[in-house]
Amino acid sequence: MLPRSLSRTLSPIYAQSSTLFTLATLVNSVLVGSLPLWNSKINQREAAVLWDGRFTSDTISTINNWSWSNQNGPYQWYIHGTGATAKYISTSASYKNPAVRDALGLKLTIDNTAKWNSDMWRSELIPQTAAAINKGKLFYHFSVMHTSTNAPNAAFEHQVCFFESHFTELKFGWINGHATNNPDPMLRWYAGSQSRWSTNFTADVWHNVAFGIDFGANSVTFYHSIGADPLIQTAGPVATSTSSNGADWHLGVLRLPKAGVSDGGPEDWYYSGVYIEDGALTTSVAGPA
Repeated sequence: MLPRSLSRTLSPIYAQSSTLFTLATLVNSVLVGSLPLWNSKINQREAAVLWDGRFTSDTISTINNWSWSNQNGPYQWYIHGTGATAKYISTSASYKNPAVRDALGLKLTIDNTAKWNSDMWRSELIPQTAAAINKGKLFYHFSVMHTSTNAPNAAFEHQVCFFESHFTELKFGWINGHATNNPDPMLRWYAGSQSRWSTNFTADVWHNVAFGIDFGANSVTFYHSIGADPLIQTAGPVATSTSSNGADWHLGVLRLPKAGVSDGGPEDWYYSGVYIEDGALTTSVAGPA
């Protein structure tokens, strides 16, 4: 036991040390405790949705009212046939991938009336936004499917979800100019004008896609999954010219004509989970809230 006089001398020192220890502990806990929140905020910024094209109960009415003088809503709607909007696009909960958070999915139809400035069959929506969706490193998300009813005709080349310069896109069916694989039942990812990946495009199977585009580095990476599975990198990166003016990504289908082949009937294509994000890739097919 310390002498009483020494104990009285050391007591203030113990008290100060205790106070300093408590203060240090408090500061440390605050800093450490704030890190997960800080990191969480960074992650949120890294996965920011730049443009949201997911479908709701207002989508069709908004699109139907769109014009060059009334550019409202998330989509431009001018590449379609002579019929009413409802002839080419409609929404329903049954049209979406059940794994996505979207309220509704889109059924998009092409037929012999869906001609725009040519003999090509076309029904296409284009993102309408002031956001910089042609700069930095972005991910263009969508899910696509067809059923056995009004299935796409594999004897024709289909360009699916493409940019105007076609630096990245999906293709289905016989590829124009190819002597073999006619008809061709494969769904293919094209980048730099070459097929980089393919899979059978069977009915009732949802294909989830993200184009990982680095506009600064001029490269594209392909992410894919089916159903509810998370996206994984399946091809790329591929060096290519990533030319875009920010208003030239076509969500939909362009079918090229083919001499000597009957047009056939209408084709129905289904889409959901459509959005563009900045930074980190959201691999969950459910998508952001």
